[in-house]
Amino acid sequence: MNALPPLTWRLAVHPVLPSTADLVSQAAAAGEAEGLAVLALRQTAGRGRAGREWASPPGNLYLSVLLRPATPAREAAQWSLLAGVALAEAAGVLLAEPARLMLKWPNDLLLDGAKCAGILAESTLAPDGTLEWLALGIGVNLATAPALPGRATAHFAAAEPPEVFAQRLLVRLAHWRDSALTRGFAPVRAAWHAMAAPLGSPLRVRQGSGFVEGLYAGLAEDGSLLLHTENTTRRIIAGEVEQMR
Repeated sequence: MNALPPLTWRLAVHPVLPSTADLVSQAAAAGEAEGLAVLALRQTAGRGRAGREWASPPGNLYLSVLLRPATPAREAAQWSLLAGVALAEAAGVLLAEPARLMLKWPNDLLLDGAKCAGILAESTLAPDGTLEWLALGIGVNLATAPALPGRATAHFAAAEPPEVFAQRLLVRLAHWRDSALTRGFAPVRAAWHAMAAPLGSPLRVRQGSGFVEGLYAGLAEDGSLLLHTENTTRRIIAGEVEQMR
C-alpha cells in the first residue's frame, strides 16, 4: 500500500469575508488542491445548517477547510462526524474539565448542554460517484454566544484568539483525516461515541415538520443515528436531534 501523502494546510486569514464557506467552495470548484483553510475574523453573510444565518461577531472562530478524500459519496456524512471529534479535542484544551463538552449528532458541539460550536459540510461528486471535494465550515463561540431561537448557547469567554484555536484545530483535523483514509471510519466512530451522550439517553429528532422520540443507541457503522423506539431500533439518516432533559 502506498503511503498517504501528508496534508499541509495553507491557512489564509481575512479581517472580514461574506462567508468562509463560500470562498472555499468557489476555490474548490476552480480546482484548488486540498489543504486550503480560510479563517475570517468576521463574516457578513455567514450561514449554518439548512441555510440558516450564522451570526458572526468578532472574537469567534469562522473557519472553512477544503478536503479531497475521493471516498464514496455515501460516506460524506462521516466527515462531519470526523470534524466534530477534531473540534471537541481542540476545544477541550480550553477547559479544566473537558467532559463539560458533548457532541450532538450530526454536527453540534455542546458546552454544559448549550450549543457552543457547529459544523457545516458541503460537497460535490465526481463522475465515478466519489467525493470530488468536501468543504467543512466550522464556527466556534470563543468570545460571545449569539442567541439562537429555541436553543441555549454558550461560549468560552475569549479563552484565546481565533487564529490560535484554528491552528490547533487544523492539527486535529489532519490527524483524523489521515486516520479515516488509512483505517476507515471505525476509529472516528469510537472517538465520537466517547464524546457523545450516554447510551440510553432520551432523544427527540426533528424530521421535517414532525418528531421521532426514543433512546439513543449510538451510531451505525455508516455514521447514521440509532434510536430505540418502542420495540425496534430505527436508523436515522437525516434530522436534527434535540436533547430531552
